[in-house]
Amino acid sequence: MSTFTRSSTSTSTGSTSDGKNGTMNATTTETNRRPRLSGMTWLVWRQHRAAFWTILAATALSVAWIVYQRGQLVDFLDGYGYPGKSLDEAGGRFQQYNDAFSFVSTGLQAIPILLGVFLGAPLIAGDLENGTAKLVAAQSMSRTRWLATKLALAGLVVVVSTGVLSAVFGWWWNPVKSEATAVMDWTSGAAFNTTGPVPVALTLFSVFGGVAIGVVLRRTLAAMVVTFGFTVVLQLVWGYFLLSLGNVVTVTTNKGVTGENAYPSLPHDAHEIDQSYVTGSGDLVSWGTCSESQTDAARQVCLDKADVVGWSVDYLPMSQMNAMQWFGASILFALTAGVVAFLFLGRKRLV
Repeated sequence: MSTFTRSSTSTSTGSTSDGKNGTMNATTTETNRRPRLSGMTWLVWRQHRAAFWTILAATALSVAWIVYQRGQLVDFLDGYGYPGKSLDEAGGRFQQYNDAFSFVSTGLQAIPILLGVFLGAPLIAGDLENGTAKLVAAQSMSRTRWLATKLALAGLVVVVSTGVLSAVFGWWWNPVKSEATAVMDWTSGAAFNTTGPVPVALTLFSVFGGVAIGVVLRRTLAAMVVTFGFTVVLQLVWGYFLLSLGNVVTVTTNKGVTGENAYPSLPHDAHEIDQSYVTGSGDLVSWGTCSESQTDAARQVCLDKADVVGWSVDYLPMSQMNAMQWFGASILFALTAGVVAFLFLGRKRLV
């Protein structure tokens, strides 16, 4: 009788005894020590596990492909003799690598839109539409904790996936980063929005913006449609103001405009924004001034009459890229924080 009692007790506590020295079964103990999701975290993960696992699996596959492509790129560069030889002279031999960059960068730029529509918009709108939110509100768990868990898990998946992709894509691009004409201009969305903190910030704002839209509309399909429009407009507005994130550098000359070495020398990786003529009094006039002159001599007479003495060129050096990305990302993170505050302040609507 005592043996049966001891075995039953051991089983009920999740352990087994060997009946001789009372030692704990190592396998059962190890199982009990494994970390497990529980409570609201488990519920939210299980509810959205298909979307979360799809995102993480797609990230893993993309990383593997990028790593392979970088190996191919490095082998080509070593065999070609870069950087001793310019890639501008490679011609069609480099085209396949350029196409790979364009393909991947296009996919990375679409991530904020895709995750905003298919993860952010249905995250809470689906619960409001099918009544799951009312069921959660009827339990002992508060709406604040439910909302916080939803946003935290979604945000964690977004940060991990976009952060890893951003780092790996930047690592792939780094060997040819200064080749703006042959590969990607660093001020273009193909490079600026796919490296550093920008893709993380853009995607977080898109996803949480989609969540807010879903809370307001309370219908999944409507929220997805509106979120698609929101994320597309966000990309367009972001691209319009992108260059304003940097500090424009201006260089001027006074050696005329047509002679040899008259045009100012810019850094190899600089992005030129604007150019004008400079007069003797320091005023700027359009570079199209005197363009209607029929001959070079007539043009020179026109320029002398306008007192043009040189060039003024505005540009952004590539050395500002990192600072511009963090400045822009900080703005997006602040906007995301505002959306999160709106969601928590309006949590009474989550029923």
